Amino acid sequence: MTTTTKPAAPVSPAAPARRLGAGALALRQGRLEITQFLRSRESVVFTMGFPIIMILIFAAIFSDEIAPGVSYTQYFITGMIATGLMTVSFQNLGIWIPIERDRGVLKRYRGTPMPKWVWFAGKVIMVVAIGVAETALLLAVAVALFDLELPGTAGKWLTFGWVSVLGVTACTLCGIAISSLARTARSGSAVVTPVALVLQFISGVFFVFTNLPSWMQQVAAVFPLKWMCQGLRSVFLPESFGAQEPGGSFELGRVALVLALWCVIGLVLCLTTFRWTTKRDG
Repeated sequence: MTTTTKPAAPVSPAAPARRLGAGALALRQGRLEITQFLRSRESVVFTMGFPIIMILIFAAIFSDEIAPGVSYTQYFITGMIATGLMTVSFQNLGIWIPIERDRGVLKRYRGTPMPKWVWFAGKVIMVVAIGVAETALLLAVAVALFDLELPGTAGKWLTFGWVSVLGVTACTLCGIAISSLARTARSGSAVVTPVALVLQFISGVFFVFTNLPSWMQQVAAVFPLKWMCQGLRSVFLPESFGAQEPGGSFELGRVALVLALWCVIGLVLCLTTFRWTTKRDG
């Protein structure tokens, strides 16, 4: 008696994995960067809490007016918004990128098929997301506790938008560029933090800008933080306060020009100095 065996059923080939588009890759990397940021309690507390703590301290110390209808607290809040944006972009990236480079994270990223620009896009998405959240929190605290008046016209909101976008872009690019100066993970903070603190003191964040020595004003005018603060003052302070500025007005045209120029400078520095590996890795 013979037995017949049925031929084996053909095995269907596995469906090819669906490739993610460029936008989906960037969003996924951005979500990863945000998650990593939120897992670092120190970064979250410093980035989100530092500006609010400084506002509470300085508001308790200085309660006088610096101009008719303009309290010191109102002036200081505009500077802290600009500082918060600089912290989450320039300072945060300048400190954390050397840590990732020293741990070999960047080297592993470079060895994967993922396009290199996706990693940078993830950093940008993280900066934008945290920057928006931090700014919203600062505004909420300022309105609730210090009677800050929000912009009442679409034009002022538009100014707030482009000053913030240009400022964050410039600071993000400069943060990526300055990260190459740190030789080790530990030296990142030592390189970036003093620069950030000096810029805050000379750019009219803690003190009224026109009360600073003239040489200090000239040095600050070279860097973007001074112009971010000036642009934001045009949004949250009365138009009459423009006469108190060094140029006799808020000079929004010059604000846009300087911030755009720093975007170009930062991009050039990134393209020419950024390193994926440490010097010991070659």
